[in-house]
Amino acid sequence: MGIAAKGEIYPVGGPGRFILGLAESIAPSLIEEYAGRVTLICIDPPFGTGDSFSVKLPGDRKKLSIPIYSDDISGDEYLALMRRVLEACRELLASDGSIYVHIDYRMSARLRLMMDEIFGESNFQNEIIWTYKSGGRALRHYSRKHDTIFFYRKSPAVYFNINAVGVPRGPQKRNNMKRTVDETGRVCFSIRSGGKTYTYYEDTPIFPSDVWDDIEHMHQRDPERTGFATQKPSALLRRMILASSREGDTVADFFSGSGTTASTACALGRGYIACDSSPVAMGMLRRRLIESCAEGSFIASSHEMRIEYSTMDGGDIEASFESENSNGRTELTLRSMSSSFGVSFAALGHIDEEGFFRAENYTLVPVAGARLSAANGSVLLLSDNAGNTRFFKV
Repeated sequence: MGIAAKGEIYPVGGPGRFILGLAESIAPSLIEEYAGRVTLICIDPPFGTGDSFSVKLPGDRKKLSIPIYSDDISGDEYLALMRRVLEACRELLASDGSIYVHIDYRMSARLRLMMDEIFGESNFQNEIIWTYKSGGRALRHYSRKHDTIFFYRKSPAVYFNINAVGVPRGPQKRNNMKRTVDETGRVCFSIRSGGKTYTYYEDTPIFPSDVWDDIEHMHQRDPERTGFATQKPSALLRRMILASSREGDTVADFFSGSGTTASTACALGRGYIACDSSPVAMGMLRRRLIESCAEGSFIASSHEMRIEYSTMDGGDIEASFESENSNGRTELTLRSMSSSFGVSFAALGHIDEEGFFRAENYTLVPVAGARLSAANGSVLLLSDNAGNTRFFKV
C-alpha cells in the first residue's frame, strides 16, 4: 500500500537542507527565513547553451540515460530568470557574505553587467578564470578551455581568508630564483629586484591568483564522477568555501545539480541550503552525503539532512518484502524490487508529525535479501536512479 510524505530526514549528511523545486519559485520563502543569514552562495546555473542534459550512471552497462534538465530557453527568458535568482541571492547574503557565479562565454558579459547592477560595481571582487585542458580541439577558432567565475561581495565587511587556500611553495624553482639552504638547513629561494633581495622558504604559502590552472576538469574515469552532466570537481568548490566562509557558516546553492557544493560544505563543517528542480539531483545529493558520512556517527539534530518536496512521483517502483517485530524492533527483508530506472536506495523509518519520513536504517545497495532494522519501522522508502521515490506501509 503506497502512502505520502512531504520530505525525508536523515540523522547524517547535515546540517543541511535540500528543497526540490525551481530556484526562482523557492526564493521568496527562503528570503522570509534566511534573509541576511547566508555567508556564501556558490551557483553553477545553466549557461544558455540551448541543449538538454542527462545523467549517465557510472558502470551502467545498458548506457541508461536519464534526462535532468533543459537549457533551451530564449536569451531574454534566461536573463529574467537569472535576475530573479541573483536579486534573491543579494537578499539572503549576510553583510559579510559573498557570491560566486560560475558561467562560460555565452552569458558572461551579460551576467557581469547584471551583477554590477544588483550587487554594485564597487562590490566586484574578481573575475576568476578556471582554465583546463580537457575537451576537444577546435579548427575554426581557438579552443575554448576556460570558464568564468564572478566573485562579488555583499558589502565591504566581507569575510575573506586567503590564508585558508594557500599551499606550500615546495621545492620547485620559480621565476629564475636562486635556490639555497640557510644556516638552519631550510631550503629557500631568493631573487634580487629593485636593489632588494627577496627570500622565500619552500614551506611558506603561495596563494591563488584569479587564474585557476591548478584544478583539473573532471575526466570520464574520475572516481569522483557521478554521471551528472556539467558536474564540477569538489576541489573547485573547496577553494571558494574555505576562502569565503568559516566553520558553522551557511553555504547555499540554488542549482544543486550533482550536489558538489553541499557535499563539500558538509565535509568542511559548514551548513548548507541547496535546491534543484530535478528529482535526479535530489537522489544524487542524498546518496553523496550519506556515502560521505559514517552510518550513525551523528545522532544530534544539528547533523540532520532534511529533504523537502511538495509531491513525489513514485514512478513504476514496485516491491515485495516481509517484516516481523523482534524485541520491539521492526526487522524487514526485501524480497524483490523493480523500476525502469533501477532501485538505488532503500530506507526504513516512520512518518513524523510534520509529515516527513524519518529514516532510521538505510542501504545504498538495495538487493533482494537485504535486511533493514528500525525501532519505529512503520514505513519503507524506495527510490530509483531517476529520483522517483515511493513509500510503502510496513
